[in-house]
Amino acid sequence: MTMTSTRSGILAAALMLSLAACSSGSGTDSGGESDIRPLIATTVSPITSIAASIAGDCARIEGIVPEGTNSHTFEPSPAVAELLSKADLILVNGLKLEDPTIDMAQTNKKDSTQIVEIGTLVLPEADYIYDFSFPKEEGKPNPHLWTDPSYAIKYAGVIRDQLSELDPDCASDYAANFTTFEQQATELGEAVAADQQSVPAGNLKLLTYHDAYAYFAKNYGWTVIGALQPNDFADPSPSEVARLIDQVKAENVTTIFGSEVFPSAVLEEVGSATGARYEDSLRDDDLPGAPGDAEHSWLGLMKYNYRTMVSGLGGTPTQLDAIVLAPNSSNSAVYPQ
Repeated sequence: MTMTSTRSGILAAALMLSLAACSSGSGTDSGGESDIRPLIATTVSPITSIAASIAGDCARIEGIVPEGTNSHTFEPSPAVAELLSKADLILVNGLKLEDPTIDMAQTNKKDSTQIVEIGTLVLPEADYIYDFSFPKEEGKPNPHLWTDPSYAIKYAGVIRDQLSELDPDCASDYAANFTTFEQQATELGEAVAADQQSVPAGNLKLLTYHDAYAYFAKNYGWTVIGALQPNDFADPSPSEVARLIDQVKAENVTTIFGSEVFPSAVLEEVGSATGARYEDSLRDDDLPGAPGDAEHSWLGLMKYNYRTMVSGLGGTPTQLDAIVLAPNSSNSAVYPQ
């Protein structure tokens, strides 16, 4: 069910008088009144959160991919087609992450509705990262740009521009919300860069369940030594597990990181065989808390993951802990659970 916040009587009156109206969309608010704000369909929850932070009260944001779902293998249900048919703008990551959803959108969307592949826009092809989970011969680069604050800011910039083009009456709101998001993401990036200095020399090495940190690692000087989940998302073979065990021992990896969403007995086995600690709580796309909580946001997700990684590798996340997660507009978005 689409849940939207009800505007105050003053704002509603202003909208009806067209003095400060945003462009029209479709739908109703929680009181049954017509909601004329643009309807924006998004895919994974980090993009939903960033879009909601930029949209504020000017647009309705509704996600498609349920939290805790493997977005690489997600197949949209027929019910998603209805949302896509009503959306005024469709925001996806691109980089081959959501091809089934894009196919459905192209079939069901309004003629005037654009499908914007944000990651494909902000990442030059020369900067594509291919690796063990995303081999180049399959033509699908690693799509996880949003785990790097600098790319999250670029995502927010694309969303600001797209919303402003769709809804010029709210352009100043989108610009102001972008500035706030940019400040928060910059502070987060500076905090993890400072806290990683507390990690013992040689320990900034990541072995994860899912390879979601390639761009972050490249820009922040970490080393991704591997990921348990193979490129076909099946269970790893015994020979692959044996190679990981040998690599962990050879590189003196202190902690290996599993996924809160996908518990892994194999990673636990690697930890037992090597003496590395198994930390099973990284959250790939699953925002902490519940919709409406301050931590249920892109900022809350990345703060949690960064501090888990820094502390797991022997550091002290002092600067990360100092970041305050204030209530934000992303709490009004619809997040499938």
